[in-house]
Order: sequence, then structure tokens, then C-alpha cells
Amino acid sequence: MKTFDIDNYIDSYLGRFSTKQMIAIPMILFLISLLILGFSFYTTGSPVELGVEFTGGTVLTVVSDFSYEAVEEEFTSQFPETPPFSARDAGGGRVMLQFGPMSEAQQTQLNDYISSNYGKDVSLKHMSALYGENLQHSAIKAVIYAFLGMAVIVFFIFKSVVPSAAVVLSAGSDIIIAATLMDLFGIALSLGTVAALLMLIGYSVDSDILLTTRLLKRRGGTDEKIRAAMKTGLTMTSTTMAAFFVLFLVSTFAGLISSFSRIDIISDISAVLLFGLVTDLMNTWMLNTGILKWHLARGTPEKKGKGGRKR
Repeated sequence: MKTFDIDNYIDSYLGRFSTKQMIAIPMILFLISLLILGFSFYTTGSPVELGVEFTGGTVLTVVSDFSYEAVEEEFTSQFPETPPFSARDAGGGRVMLQFGPMSEAQQTQLNDYISSNYGKDVSLKHMSALYGENLQHSAIKAVIYAFLGMAVIVFFIFKSVVPSAAVVLSAGSDIIIAATLMDLFGIALSLGTVAALLMLIGYSVDSDILLTTRLLKRRGGTDEKIRAAMKTGLTMTSTTMAAFFVLFLVSTFAGLISSFSRIDIISDISAVLLFGLVTDLMNTWMLNTGILKWHLARGTPEKKGKGGRKR
């Protein structure tokens, strides 16, 4: 029976990919993600689907014995001028419907229909378009400030442009690729998923700084230091991924086997974090590792200067 030897797998990985391949593969996926988000922005006006918090509108959750498709068709036929733009099974026999902005008369008509046909066992949440626009600006500012703060702190720690830029590029790629997967899997940008994207910056920087510190501030061969950093980093990321995977399963599918309802916000947050953590494995141990190997191979200006004085 073969035993799992992580050292052999890491050595095989380091021997299989050249420095150029380590940098090129993640960068190609990063550029493809930018193209997908750009196309989505061109066709819809937003790189990812915006939730009601950002667009304004109404979120309605009702209890029904019918499928969410049937409930969606019912409300579409009853409100042809303001039909729901999305519907999904919320678990526990519940159906969640999202409507765009409505006039006061249309909102009153919807409330009357719900009271007459669904009674009190409903959940209704309204969001104005103006409030949604303000939230969009706040979310954009939060991401920008987070990146600026991260870049300043990383540069302060390493005091070198290339390693600092590699950390920022890796974190930025994590966010871009995670947003692309959100777009492809139909996960809307909400306050919860914005928080998840901001959390990804922390997770990405954590593994990147681990790698950069090991390579720049410890003695030994480059591959030896990468191997040690990978063993620690992969353990950290894999345990975090396992926790979020369980969280995703419980929040998404608990309603199928118990009386618990699907928790949409937790399901979306855990899915986005899983997207980002999987992406971070690639960006940290390929993109950032490749850039640092190239940086160390070419030599730092300080080392070259010292070598020149010895001559």
C-alpha cells in the first residue's frame, strides 16, 4: 500500500514546470477572466450579476408546494410589467423571487396579491435604487482601499518592488478569477459576496507573505525553501477549504435531508471563498513562486553591488 508523501509530489511539481510556465499559465487564465468580465460588462452593464442590494428592488420568499419554476411563472403572469427576474428554491418548501424596482402602485398590488394568496407565511424585503447605488460606490471603495492598504504594508515589509508587486498581482488575480466564476455560476454580487471577496485578499496575502518571507529571508536553496513553504501553505489552505466546503454543503443542501432551510447568503459566501481559495493555490504556488524564482535567479541589485565591491 502506497503512502502519501507530500515531498515527492512537491518535487515532482517543481521539476515538471519551468519558471516561465509557472508565470504563463496563471497569467493566461487571468487575461481570459478579464475578457469574460469585460464581455459581461459590455452586454449587461456590470461584470457580474448585481443583487438587489445594489440594483434596488424586492426580494420575496413564499412557502409553496409547487416548484420554483411554477411559482415564477405564476408571478410572471400576474405581474407582466414587473415580473421576477430570478427565482430559486430556498429549501424547506420555500421559493425566493427577486423583482426589480417598482412604483408605489405596483408595490401595493404585489402586497395585496401576496396577502390574498399566501397569507402571512412570507418574507418581503424592499431596497430602493438610490440606496443600492450608494452601496455600489461603498463596495468599490472598500475593495480599492483594501488593495491600497495591502500594497503599502507589503512594500513596507519587503522593501522591494518585484516581491511586493507579485503579492499584489496574485491577490488581484484571485479576486478577478473568483468574480469570473461567480459570473459563470450565476452567483450575484451582494453585500455578503463582497465581504467574501474582501476576505480573499486576506487569505491570499497570508499565503503569499509566507512564501515570500521563506524565499527572501531564510537561508538555503531556492527549491528547498519553496518545498518548506508549500508544505505549510498547502496545509493551511486545504484545512480552510475543507471547513468552507462543509459550510457550503450544510447551507445549500441541509433542506433536502432535514427541516432546516437553505441559507442563501452563507451558501454564496462559502462558494465564493472556495472559488478564491482554489484560485489562490494556483496564483501562490505558480504565479508568485515563478516570479520570485525569476527574481532570485537574476539577483538583487544589492547582491550585485556587493559582488562588484569585492572585485
